[in-house]
Amino acid sequence: MPTATYRKHILQFKTPAGTSRGALTTRETWFIILKEGNKTGIGECGMLRGLSIDDRPDYEEKLKWACESIDLGLETLYAQLTEFPSLQIGLEIAFRSLQREDPFEIFPSQFSRGKVGIPINGLIWMGDKEFMKKQISEKLKSGFSCIKMKIGAIDF
Repeated sequence: MPTATYRKHILQFKTPAGTSRGALTTRETWFIILKEGNKTGIGECGMLRGLSIDDRPDYEEKLKWACESIDLGLETLYAQLTEFPSLQIGLEIAFRSLQREDPFEIFPSQFSRGKVGIPINGLIWMGDKEFMKKQISEKLKSGFSCIKMKIGAIDF
């Protein structure tokens, strides 16, 4: 059975990411790190403050418990963490990563190798009208067949 630790990391956005609840300039995230012999597996627990269902005061405490209880195995931990979906996916990816020859290629595909894009769900970040129009043009030129826009109260 692997050993587990976690590390908190603050992502600094290059451009503020507009959401319906304001602009994000940073984002807290946590990485679960599994070690077994000379192999390492890493999974991200990407809870979003103020947006995710598992944004709770006991989040980091539950993450610590999961790492300390790693010997229970993925299936049992998964069942114990139903109120923390970002911890569930972080553990699942960490275990998959541990099993892979390349721990950063979890689901090998042309997309994960950067050879092709996924031409649907081109996300348009909120911003002023010109910024959003520019993103729409870029997504259409890139071949997206579906564009996701949340314009909120913007007079678009």
